[in-house]
Amino acid sequence: MLLVNEIYKAISGESRFMGWPCTLVRLTGCHIRCSWCDSEHSFSGGQKMSVPDIMAQVRQFGFRTVLLTGGEPLLQADSLLLMQTLLDEGHRILLETSGTLMGPRAVSLQSVPTGVHRVVDLKAPGSGIGSEKIDWDGLASLGPADEIKVVCAHQQDYQWARDLVLEGGHWAKDLRISFSPVQDSLPAKDLAQWILDDGLDVCFQIQLHKAVWPDVDRGV
Repeated sequence: MLLVNEIYKAISGESRFMGWPCTLVRLTGCHIRCSWCDSEHSFSGGQKMSVPDIMAQVRQFGFRTVLLTGGEPLLQADSLLLMQTLLDEGHRILLETSGTLMGPRAVSLQSVPTGVHRVVDLKAPGSGIGSEKIDWDGLASLGPADEIKVVCAHQQDYQWARDLVLEGGHWAKDLRISFSPVQDSLPAKDLAQWILDDGLDVCFQIQLHKAVWPDVDRGV
């Protein structure tokens, strides 16, 4: 059983699959509290659902792509069964996870089924999450089909992430890295200019769904 916060059809707003229509499955619960979190409603509530019940809703929407997010989806062990079932039915799965240490009862990044695209949110200092909580071993396990995104609240966040990229050795060289600004905190043009000025080999992105539906907080 999984505690599910909501399921709805959406446009994927981030990652290399930005713009693809998908079914978004949001699980309830999170063990961290980022300062810029935009999904606090996922911290509690929801309903318990079996994997077959979730699959039935996914089939109704009919999209090949399924985005599994939270909260933190890897806090629930049955997320592994859900991901494997989705893979077995031919779905493209995007897993959004915090990339932080979660304790022995949680699912590790390394345990995620092969074929799932792991999109890991590397927590910059502006998130309020200390670097000691980052799962550096998990980041090192990511491969070409996975990616890291860094959400920047200010220039200090950018500089912190830039230095990690330039330093190297924290993750595979061919891993896709993207930087995005916290909406209403860091102007997107500033972040884009810093990347250009530093000649940084990363992908700049904004949250597409927020650009399309700027006045809608949920369900997009």
